[in-house]
Amino acid sequence: MTGIPNVTVTQLDSTSAASPAPACTVTHRVPAIVLALGGHLGNYFHDFSDALVPLFVASRRYDGEVQLLASNIQPWWLGKYEAVVRRLTKYEVLDLDHDDQIRCFRHVTVGLNMHKEFNIVPELVPGGVPLSMLNFTAFLRETYSLPRAAPISLTNKKSSPPVDRKKKKPRLMLLDRGHYRKLVNVPEIVKAAEKAGFEVTIADPRFNVRVKELALSVNSFDVLLGVHGAGLTNSAFLPPGAVVIQVVPYGKLEPMAQREFGDPAANMGLRYLEYSISVEESTLLETLGPHHPAIKDPDSVHRSGWDKVAEYYLGKQNVRVDVERFAPTLALALDHLRRQ
Repeated sequence: MTGIPNVTVTQLDSTSAASPAPACTVTHRVPAIVLALGGHLGNYFHDFSDALVPLFVASRRYDGEVQLLASNIQPWWLGKYEAVVRRLTKYEVLDLDHDDQIRCFRHVTVGLNMHKEFNIVPELVPGGVPLSMLNFTAFLRETYSLPRAAPISLTNKKSSPPVDRKKKKPRLMLLDRGHYRKLVNVPEIVKAAEKAGFEVTIADPRFNVRVKELALSVNSFDVLLGVHGAGLTNSAFLPPGAVVIQVVPYGKLEPMAQREFGDPAANMGLRYLEYSISVEESTLLETLGPHHPAIKDPDSVHRSGWDKVAEYYLGKQNVRVDVERFAPTLALALDHLRRQ
């Protein structure tokens, strides 16, 4: 992958006179982790799935006493996620590609291990430290000083003094993508969500938004609603017990949607709801016509390979949600919050 060079691991015999190990110029008292800042990084989902979550898993057991050695170092990336990196290591990240020192460590982890996409398998965590996505989201709440660790209470049980339940509405963040997989009837969806009992805010987080600002905003909501895409990565900032509603585009994308956002949401302690659109709700029906293979035979598109799946179902499709068909999903979200 771009920016992911090979790192050669060689065993040298320190007692060999013919090819002795080079002398250390710097001896470190802490272990090291070698990682690469390339590949798909720069995509918000992959920033978390490919780097932040695996780095959390690899480094958390050291409680900051670990040195990071980065290949293909990206200052902008380290700046964007500085708060997270600084909580995982107490030391400046070293540029492995331009470092002229011979550094000696008693222990080095070479490369990051992604258990699953945007997910943690507790049994695979090194060092015998039990970690899960619940631990990761708790870590993010501490890192960004997020105030809410639970969604709104729609009963008077947890409220002191008692509140007027008629005026108390759960907050729903609607992710409005500015490009492909765009919701083309946002006003209708907003009206349907408000009718169901939600206070709705439309959001379109930009690439250059400060992560802390975005995290604080998302944490103030009880429901995150959006079409399958990187914006749903922000579910990591929701309070446990909140709801994620993923709108799955047409094209038999449910396994991918479940793997990338459904399973992680459940492991974060969130309620995950999935709404798969019908062909009538996809703009592909208008642009391609009913007889195109992408419409009448999605399996054939999947058999042709990932490039075609991405081209049609991720890159050329927008969504017009049938608000009447969608209403039961909104009702399920509200019912879940009532039972919290």
